[in-house]
Amino acid sequence: MTGVTLKQAIKRYGDVQVIHGIDLEIEDGEFCVFVGPSGCGKSTLLRMIAGLEETSAGEIHIGARDVTRLDPSDRGVAMVFQTYALYPHMTVGENMGFGLRMNGVPAAEIKEKVGMASDILKLGPYLDRKPKALSGGQRQRVAIGRAIVRGPEVFLFDEPLSNLDAELRVEMRVEIARLHKDIGATMIYVTHDQVEAMTLADKIVVLRAGKIEQVGAPLELYRDPDNRFVAGFIGSPAMNFLGGKVVAGGVEVPGLGRTVAVEASLPSEGTEVTLGVRPEHLEVRRGEGALSAELSEALGGVSYLHLDTPTGERMIVEERGDDRASEGDTVDVTFEPRRAMIFDRETGLRIR
Repeated sequence: MTGVTLKQAIKRYGDVQVIHGIDLEIEDGEFCVFVGPSGCGKSTLLRMIAGLEETSAGEIHIGARDVTRLDPSDRGVAMVFQTYALYPHMTVGENMGFGLRMNGVPAAEIKEKVGMASDILKLGPYLDRKPKALSGGQRQRVAIGRAIVRGPEVFLFDEPLSNLDAELRVEMRVEIARLHKDIGATMIYVTHDQVEAMTLADKIVVLRAGKIEQVGAPLELYRDPDNRFVAGFIGSPAMNFLGGKVVAGGVEVPGLGRTVAVEASLPSEGTEVTLGVRPEHLEVRRGEGALSAELSEALGGVSYLHLDTPTGERMIVEERGDDRASEGDTVDVTFEPRRAMIFDRETGLRIR
């Protein structure tokens, strides 16, 4: 297996540039996830690596080879799409081995490779079934198996779980994580779901408007985001953001009705900033303060309390245990100073 390197990769459609000089190093055997909102360029970037989209400028290397101008079939990659794209008249085994058969691979070798892939994906009992007799998760495993039998250097996944229901998505996340552990291949995975990104990735690449916002391990991005966009995108529920102003002793936050101490090198007094704090780092105090509990989402072991502030800003607090606030309660929230993050109001960059 081998890694992938992008050097100032650019994609244009006519006069419109959608990928803006991407530099990225994906190590051999790494599970890298491209994540970002719809239209950020993550699927386009994946298709450029696959060769399905022409690279307008820059270079793409797979291992030691410059594959920028190579055809998709010559790049040593296999792609798993959002749609299963299985042949309905073929069995599972025939679907998995079809590409090899078209390339003239001997039948005995095809059988061996299909058997190996089916063992990895636990598809052995289904090899003689047609796709219509499979569940959605099983069909997606067949699509992954079709990629495995090709023995690619790099696996590419383009939102492969989007068509599955919630339970199957969780099941398939576990399957894909196990697959990576078993075969140790370099994998690049595209999703808009940051939960998938956090649970699967060795490395996350956060994209916005065709540019990289930050690259890092999942917990690194969660604990130490570079800007407000990354802070708000990584973590579920999203980080709370409140407007504030630097004053002596900390940040004055009108939404909380007080000045809060923070552990950051603050700019000069009077500078407008944004304070961010995650729902799980807030603690509720009932019967005091000026925050109104608008809604409580009780999910069993955890509840999410939605709060209205006097300034019209919204907050979400994660609550656990048996003593939880209810809708209509008046509350205050507290948090440790080290949990607060401060962002420049204009640029969105983190102030550390």
